Formats: sequence, structure tokens, C-alpha cells
Amino acid sequence: MNCIIIDDEPLAREAIEILIDQTGDLELIGSFNSPGVAADFMGNNTVDLIFLDIQMPGINGIEFARTIPKETFVIFTTAYSEFATDSYEVDAIDYLIKPVKAARFQKAVEKAHTYSKLLAADYFNNNIERITDDFFFVKADRRIFKLYFSNILFIQGLKDYVVMHLENQKVITAMNIKTIYDRLPKEMFVRVSKSYIINVKHINAVDNNTVYIGANEIPIGNIYRDFFFSEFVTKKILGK
Repeated sequence: MNCIIIDDEPLAREAIEILIDQTGDLELIGSFNSPGVAADFMGNNTVDLIFLDIQMPGINGIEFARTIPKETFVIFTTAYSEFATDSYEVDAIDYLIKPVKAARFQKAVEKAHTYSKLLAADYFNNNIERITDDFFFVKADRRIFKLYFSNILFIQGLKDYVVMHLENQKVITAMNIKTIYDRLPKEMFVRVSKSYIINVKHINAVDNNTVYIGANEIPIGNIYRDFFFSEFVTKKILGK
């Protein structure tokens, strides 16, 4: 997988370059101090993955991410944790806080590789059909999977696909996240951001900005927060 870095700080670019060099399955093909220069490069080169800063002069990272090809993944690298929710609104693979630790960097890269392999598979024109109150069938990777609602931890929208996260498996299919949400039982599933639907039965913890399901930290979008807390946290979790 090839990659580029976009960051206006030379030392920050150097730090990411070192981490990339320590990761044998990444090829760095460019390092840029502004989105504008990077855009010119991307006009003539295919880029698989971008390590992208957010706070930069001119166009910021969030705005730039909205302009890149759907085939290109983004991992944000920033010193500001308050942008985490916004980053997932543009289908970011991950969000790394500077200074980026090697183990956390590797985890983000592995996630990018996983999704890249899933999206590279030969899928048919996918669809789902709810069969009973307990499960549905979904077409993915030239097979038909029987998925029980209760086994789905959460669902992530990624580009033009949705990724259904189970305990030991990920099932990905070409579908709009709104389409699948409309077919799910609302007593069990709730949308918490543009990119995430969660199964409330698997929630381990909640704070004002994040839902914790196992080792996964799922951001709560601003426009979904009030509904989630009033209808699910207050009524279903706290029982008030």
C-alpha cells in the first residue's frame, strides 16, 4: 500500500516518515506541506492512503478529505482531540493524536490494510433482506451470510460500503448506511453518527462524546447526540 503525508509542520512530517519506515508494508511516495501541493501530485498519481493533518493554513484537513477520490483512505494526524468526531464524518479510517505512538500507528495501518483487502474483493450487486425478527441475509464476497442481529456489535459506513463488525468477523457489502439502518430493528440499533450504527446491547460504557464497545471507541456525532442520550441512554440504559 502506498501513502503520502500532508502536514505543514516539518518535524511532524519527519515523525510520520520514521513510523512509515518502521512499517514494512507501506511505501511512502510523497510528503507535502499543504493540501494544494498534494492535490497536484494526486492528479497524476494514485494514492492508497493519506496521513493528513487537520489544522493547516488555507484549506484544513477535514475540508481536503471531502475532495479526495473515494478509493483513497485517510488517517488523520493532529494535536487536537476535539476534531475526532468531525474526522469520522468524512469516512476516516482512524484518528491519531500527536505525538503518535508506534503501537497506535501500527493499529491504524492494520485497519487500513484490512479495509483495503475487503474492498478489493469481487462483490456482487449487494442487497439485504430481513427474513425474521432475529436475523437477515446479506450478500458479500460472492457468498450469502446469515447474520443474527444480536451478534452485530456495530456497523460502520465506509465510502460506498457498510462494514458489519461481529465479535470475530467483519462482513462488508456495497450499501448506503441509511439503507441498512432503515432495515434494522430500532429497539436494538441506533445511529450515533454519519458513519456509525451501534447495537445498544453491546455497549460497555458511554461518555459525552464516545460509545465504548469492547476495545472499539465509537464517536458520537453532534446532530445525533441528543436523540441517543434521551431515547437510549436515559430510557433504555438507565431505565428512567
